[in-house]
Amino acid sequence: MKTFVIGSTKHLLVAAIYIALGGLLTLIVTAVMFLNARPDLNIWHSTLLENQFQHDKGITSFNEYLANEQRLFSEVEQRIYAHTTLAEHSPITRYVRGSLSDPKHWQTPWNRSFEWPNSQARYGVLLLHGMSDSPYAMSHLAEHFRSQAHVVGLRLPGHGTLPSGLVNLAWQDLASAVALATEHLNEQLNGKPIFVIGFSTGAALALNHELTLISRDQQPSYSAMVFISPAIGLPPVAAGAKWQANLGRLLSLDKLLWNSIQTEYDPFKYMSFAVNAGDVVYQLAQRNRQMLMSMSQDKLVQLPPTLTFQSLVDDTVSTGAVLNDFYQWLPQTVAHEYVMFDINRTQINMGLIPNDPLLPYRGLLDSESFAVDFTLVQNKPQPSLTTLLGIKPQDEVESVRFGPKGKVVTPLGLYWPDSVYSLSHVALPIPEADSLYGPSAEMDNPRVHIGAADSRGERGLLSVPANEILRQKWNPFYPYMIERIDQYFGNRSM
Repeated sequence: MKTFVIGSTKHLLVAAIYIALGGLLTLIVTAVMFLNARPDLNIWHSTLLENQFQHDKGITSFNEYLANEQRLFSEVEQRIYAHTTLAEHSPITRYVRGSLSDPKHWQTPWNRSFEWPNSQARYGVLLLHGMSDSPYAMSHLAEHFRSQAHVVGLRLPGHGTLPSGLVNLAWQDLASAVALATEHLNEQLNGKPIFVIGFSTGAALALNHELTLISRDQQPSYSAMVFISPAIGLPPVAAGAKWQANLGRLLSLDKLLWNSIQTEYDPFKYMSFAVNAGDVVYQLAQRNRQMLMSMSQDKLVQLPPTLTFQSLVDDTVSTGAVLNDFYQWLPQTVAHEYVMFDINRTQINMGLIPNDPLLPYRGLLDSESFAVDFTLVQNKPQPSLTTLLGIKPQDEVESVRFGPKGKVVTPLGLYWPDSVYSLSHVALPIPEADSLYGPSAEMDNPRVHIGAADSRGERGLLSVPANEILRQKWNPFYPYMIERIDQYFGNRSM
């Protein structure tokens, strides 16, 4: 009887293993079929550019980087634009000359690196954009500082050209380009302060640059850093995303190399997103985290003062990670500052939001015990709707600034736009007046205006996902952000 029971148990265990493996295989096959049924790839997805920068390619100066960039864009013209016509492609495709999304409609070539010297510069500013973006994302910051600083806007490797540039990218390629641009700016400024403003992945790269120098017992490059929607931590799903690309290469299914395949209607940002791009940001964030956790306080105190701007809700990077995986590790002897933009807390909005995203931070806010300068930009308290006889109150915001010296509340004279319930990851560096992402703009020639999109119809018809069309593209509190940055730099450039 005992032998029978043992034998039966073994058979059941083997059967359970086979069933589990069969179920897993079915899930994998189903996922592969679903991913491979997406839209066909175009030449801008499959063309790999020969002049793509790599960290081990022998380019050792920023001028060499720019020369290689020139060859790279000439290659794009020869291999892409020379083979596309409006008759064959959508009139809003950026890779067709004369289309509504043709980058040449803009006078400045914002897909490329740029340098704006200033003989009267008091300091230098290095601008680093995010993953899948281009220097255009930092263009308004560049314009703001050009009268007082020597400005360099770096086009990160793999960007501004073709979405395929992100398929084989490594974070070391990005870090190497940042090092070249930083070294160049230091040479031009002759000892004057250098500030860096990094958006998303650009922020992670600036942090990586400084942590790497400190770990080698070298002096940091920057006098201060500003992080906008920084990629300090990513959602956990990013850790396992690369299996999809590896499986695609194994099965020779190129579509599996892509997290999304979309119409390329944005002249300065890739709409299609390679799986590898997400993995690159994840690996970079993990590298930064490891260095932060392994460094002594004597090392970390050398990090430049850092001012961070973050939306409470961010679907691209983790808001909580900025506090938990960065600020909590920093010694409280340097003037680090953090600004969080709350959601628009109208009664209607809160009635549609099932879980208050501020709840995880309530204990921190209620304690009012801050070793760093922490600011929450939130709705100014309003009388109840019932006392206003049906008149809708203006959604004015105020800054509540917490710090070791207590709490300071300041009305900002800024307001939430109608129908906007929160900021987004991509909105922070873009002002309302932006002619591409802003809500309204005067243009001297016909071209795409993404911020004015207000399409309505049946779901599933458009090639662009509805959640992309509805995503907030500009920051109504941009003037406040610029004012804080000016103060931060001004205090450190005397």
